[in-house]
Amino acid sequence: MNLAPETPTTPAEPLLNNILDTLGTEIVSGVIPAGNTFTLNDLSTRFKISRTVAREVMRALEQLGLVLSSRRVGIKVLPASQWDVFDQAIIGWRWKADAQRQLKELSELRFSVEPVAAVIASRHAEKAEAAELIELAESMVELAKEGNSEEFLAADLKFHTLILKASRNDMFLALAPSILHALEGRTLYGAKESIPGPDAVDAHLALAEAIAAGDADGAERAAKVVMADITPCHSC
Repeated sequence: MNLAPETPTTPAEPLLNNILDTLGTEIVSGVIPAGNTFTLNDLSTRFKISRTVAREVMRALEQLGLVLSSRRVGIKVLPASQWDVFDQAIIGWRWKADAQRQLKELSELRFSVEPVAAVIASRHAEKAEAAELIELAESMVELAKEGNSEEFLAADLKFHTLILKASRNDMFLALAPSILHALEGRTLYGAKESIPGPDAVDAHLALAEAIAAGDADGAERAAKVVMADITPCHSC
């Protein structure tokens, strides 16, 4: 999985994606603050594009909740409360603007969702899924001993995605891309060690075994140990 910002699929041309990347980053970083307004002519002049292309850019930003257009006001930048913060493009732009804050918020999301997903997975995981979780956890223990951070991360991403899938909760699974950004972010932005401590690594295996055994309490305890190093800091 790549943490590079993913611009919306429409429009798809490289020029338009580059413009969206520029404007999206400026909006989420506050360079263009909420309440500011601009026009299609402003976009056309700044980026040397036609009004048709400028309109496509405006529509893409509007779909993400970053702006609202009207004939009377023009294109108005909206506050963060209106943004589609789970969209991968916005997550990517927020990484670029303030990686520490984005990691903190995504980690808090993980802490809120994953222990519950683990409990539910202990009730609904299929035998093949439970076996795969154990296999992944065992490989992570060995990869951690070897210090192989790249393969550890790949296994970790599969492990946590599988837990969300095994919960049979489509809404949890829909959060997987955002949650996985938190896992990748700790490595790419150096916010945490690329491989967690021994207790957290071993807890992955305990978590997998609890899910396989249908042990809901054990799954919840192990999930919290796995995430002990990302426990939300409410004073941060």
